[in-house]
Amino acid sequence: MNTLAQDTTIGSASNGSSAQNALALIARLLLAALFILAGINKLTGMEGTVGYIASVGMPFPELVYFGTVAIEIVGGLMLAAGFKARYAAGALGTFTLLTAFIFHNDFAQQTEVTLFLKNLAIAGGMFAIAAFGPGRLSVDRN
Repeated sequence: MNTLAQDTTIGSASNGSSAQNALALIARLLLAALFILAGINKLTGMEGTVGYIASVGMPFPELVYFGTVAIEIVGGLMLAAGFKARYAAGALGTFTLLTAFIFHNDFAQQTEVTLFLKNLAIAGGMFAIAAFGPGRLSVDRN
């Protein structure tokens, strides 16, 4: 019999082993920490962040700033707890892709290329959580 056919955990971390669920929790916490800390750090430097947002020509930089802080902190906390984690991960993944394309698109600078690729990798992790769920060690338990 096909091994894949026997494995009922494919596509869902909710039925996975305790090791899989522990790894899903660790992944969520590591990804969430990045966003929570970034959001908190932005609270202490509004002027600099608003200036950076305005420097790329985004309209309403103050509004973008408050939206960014909200999605980073609230989305990060939701992801860490595993509450509506698929939605939080999808939103954070989309946010991270947009950030890559809007703020890290100067490929003449190696640092910007690295930041762009880092954002793509983070978005990939978020989309994996959105697709497969947060695991059993979460509020959602799926």
